[in-house]
This record gives sequence, C-alpha cells and structure tokens, in this order.
Amino acid sequence: MKSIISFFIILTILSACRSRKSDLEEVIRNISVNDLENYVKELGSDRFMGRKPFTEGETITVNYLADQLRLIGFEPAFDGSYFQKVPLAEISSTVSEIAIAKSSKILLKLRTPDDAAIISPVLSNNITINEIDIVFAGFGIVAPEYGWNDYAGLDVKGKTVVVMVNDPGLYTSDITLFKGREMTYYGRWTYKYEEAARQGAAGVLIIHETTGAGYPYTIPRKSSLSPRLYLNDTTKNEPLCSFTGWLTSDAARKLFSINNLNVDSLRLAACNKGYRGFPLNLSITLEIKNDVRFSESSNVAGMIRGSAKPRECIVYTAHWDHFGIGEKEDGDSIYNGAVDNGTAMAWELAIGKAFSALRRKPARSIILLFPTAEEQGLIGSFYYTEHPVIPVENIVACINNDGMLPLGKMKDVTITGFGQSNLDSLVGKIADTQNRYVIGDPESHTGMYFRSDHYSFAAKGIPSLYAKGSTESREHGIEWTAGKRSSYIENRYHRPSDNYYPGEFNFEGIAEDAVLSFIVGYELAISDFYPEWRSGSEFKQLRNR
Repeated sequence: MKSIISFFIILTILSACRSRKSDLEEVIRNISVNDLENYVKELGSDRFMGRKPFTEGETITVNYLADQLRLIGFEPAFDGSYFQKVPLAEISSTVSEIAIAKSSKILLKLRTPDDAAIISPVLSNNITINEIDIVFAGFGIVAPEYGWNDYAGLDVKGKTVVVMVNDPGLYTSDITLFKGREMTYYGRWTYKYEEAARQGAAGVLIIHETTGAGYPYTIPRKSSLSPRLYLNDTTKNEPLCSFTGWLTSDAARKLFSINNLNVDSLRLAACNKGYRGFPLNLSITLEIKNDVRFSESSNVAGMIRGSAKPRECIVYTAHWDHFGIGEKEDGDSIYNGAVDNGTAMAWELAIGKAFSALRRKPARSIILLFPTAEEQGLIGSFYYTEHPVIPVENIVACINNDGMLPLGKMKDVTITGFGQSNLDSLVGKIADTQNRYVIGDPESHTGMYFRSDHYSFAAKGIPSLYAKGSTESREHGIEWTAGKRSSYIENRYHRPSDNYYPGEFNFEGIAEDAVLSFIVGYELAISDFYPEWRSGSEFKQLRNR
C-alpha cells in the first residue's frame, strides 16, 4: 500500500512539473517583438513631451503606464491606486560668471555652463560665494575599509574642494587598489558631493574626464541647465554643500596652471595611498539664484498577488522619467528618451504580460514598479524602498533594466555587478537555454551598478539584477556592438536625438532579454529560495542585518 501511495505522489509531482513547463512555454510566447516596438514607439513619441516630472508629460506618462498595467491584469499596488506620491523640491539654478582669484586679484574667469556646470541643492533663493578658499582633496574619498582618507589633515570647512572623478583603481591598473578598474560607489559623483558636505565644505567641483565619468562633459553641462529634483524630506537633515558641480578638463588645467601644477600628474600622484591634498591659495567667487518650487511626482506600480506567499515578492523596475523639453539641438527640443528608458519600460510591460497569462499564479507576488526621478539620482526608487508595498526583508530580489539598445539578438548576457550575488548562477542556467554566455560589464569603470534603480534596492541589502545583451551581436560581432554603444552615448544619450527610429531598431534581442528576466523572476516566485550576496560583496552585511 505504501509503495502505491508513493507512486501516486511521484506521478502527481511529475504531472505538476509538466503542467508548469507547458504553462511557462505558452506564456513566453506573450513576449513579442511587436509589443515591444509598439510600447517604445508610443513612449518615445512627442506626445509624452520628454516624460519630465512636474510637467504635463508626467501626467500623460503615469496615466499611460497605469492603463497598461490595468490592461495586462496587474492590480493597483498602493492601497487601490497605481500611484505612489513622492514629495519633491525642484530647484532651477542660474549661476553668474565664476571668478578665480589670488590675493583678491582675479586671474581666471570661467563661464557657465561651458567651463563649469554648477548648481545649488539648497532651498534658498540667493547663494553668494565670496572669495572662498579652494582646496585640492585628491579623489575626495574617505574609505576606512581600504585604509583611504583624502581629507586627512585638510581643513575644508566653509571652503571649496576640487576632486578627481572616479576612484584611484581606474588609473593605476592595480587590481588591489579599491576594485581596480571597476568603479566603487566612492567613485560616483553623488558620493563625492555627499562626502564633501559631511566634511563641512561649502562647495565641491569634480574634474571631468570622459573615461572616468563614463560620459562626455555634455551630460553634466545639460543637467546644470535643467531644473533639478530633490527629495523633500525634512526628517533626513543631511548636510549639503551650498553648490556642487563639474569643471571641464580644460578649465581644470587653467585653474591648476596658475600654480604651475599639471592635472594629469596630480591625478597619478593622488592614486598613492597616503597622498595628501593641499590648499591652492586661490579663492572662488560666484552668485547663484535659485527658483524653488515644491510638488509631488509619482511612482507607478501594479502587482499580481502570490497564491501562497503574497507577502513575499519579486520587484521589476524600469524608470519612466526623462528630461522633458530643453535646450534645442538641430531644431529639436524634446528629449524623448526612446532608448533611455522607453525600451526598459517596454521590457517590463512585456514581462508583466507574461506573468498575467500564467494559468497557475506563482506563490510569491510580482510587482512592476516604474520609479520617477531616476535621472535625478534614483530618487523615486529610493523613496519606494523607504515606503515599500511589501517590507524590504520580504523583497526576494529586484530585477531592473535601463537603456536597452535595440540592436538585434546578442550572444551575451552582460551582468552589471557580476559577482555580487548568486543571481548570476540562475541567469547563467537560463542563458544556456538561449545559447548565450554570461559576462561581467566590460565597462565597469563607468560605475553603472550605482547609476540605475536596482542600486536603491541593493543599498537596502536586497539582491538586485541588472542584466541584458549588450556586448556581442549574433550577426555583427563585438566591435560592431561596441561601436553602436559608443555612438549612442556620444550622440543620443540624454539628448533630443534619443528618438524611435523604426527602420533602424531591432527588438529581437530585447525580447530575448525579457524572456530571460521573466524566467529568473518566475523561478524565484515559485520557490522558497532567497538569493544571497556573495562573500566579499559590500551589500552582504546589509541583508544579514
């Protein structure tokens, strides 16, 4: 009798496995190139006016996303609403000419934004910087785990610090220095602003260098011309510099040459542990006028509740915002953001459509989140992780994408942040079924792991995945793909030319990426498995805590 019962148990399990496999194969067909193309064509059109928060373009965008979530069968995530209100302050900074002086004698004048891209994050209408001393502070990093402190012995309170972009590992080829060429969070401009403020500096200027920044100077230049958004949270009380910004490499060269110093030589010198910065015996003078207004933007999210463990979830993310209507280029002033981030929103909606088509709903809940204000510093996703629908300790994983180039099918699955968690292994198994290989980001020096919404989840200790084909085209190879990627960054990224190009775009690769990401989430959603950070990851202790 016992053997008969065991036989029927095994038969039931095998039948359930076959049923799930059949269900999975069927719903994957819901991820179509046609859907992806239609989503991007719509989201990247002029009707959305560049999808900028606080504008009519936001209203059109968030309502469109809510309608799509409703159509594909995802219920509202926020107590009966698809919208989570995010309180923000918008600051538009107008900066006067910058004067660099020695003993009150003006020796150099810098123009904004062409020589220096400067903004003020403070909620004041007028900021006057009058002959404030300038101090060179190396890379502007305090990293106890690396035995590194660029501010040791420096008095920067009430002064302006000038720092290098990225972190020292990039410029030395020393894999034992920080993470070698791979950027750590210490290399990000956001960190450098935060640390300068913690040190009491009145202002901070980063010396731009394209390799270290990961983008040309046109990016911070344009950002300084647009209103900036900040989370309006009076409970945080974090210190702020009165002004922040970037210097072009040429402007930095002129500034340091006043003291017969060479920027390139200083950069290499600052890569040595124990290096000490120094006062430049120069002062800076400028005036900033801020136009400040307060309002709310919206995160958008829908969910499918888990059948057995609805209070555990997998979150998919793709930010909806871009830069609206701004400075004209070639007669076009609408920053449509078809690739950044129309493609990833399409990827996420296609994945949601597949989940909705499942006959047997997964045990864990699935949340599709479209955060606001990613382009302003991951604000919407950060706010969500502070006010989540399901507690952060029950968020199994975050699966994010951003700026997916529609170049056709890829041989690779490039994981940004490769080696951080055992999600890599799950991706590898699924990639094998697509006849693809997994690699780490060949451009890890650009710090992309810290530049998109998955980072807000990682910073809370939640294993987070950012994976897409972006390195080797099946048809054209590695060099062709690198050229296309480079051309996009130089000519379209954060510019009005990031449009939908119907004869040029090929969505077959994004469809494969959507299938892969869907299966990753599906495998997590039907199991009890909690991904873990690998030993050595800086996020492991956060999850443990």
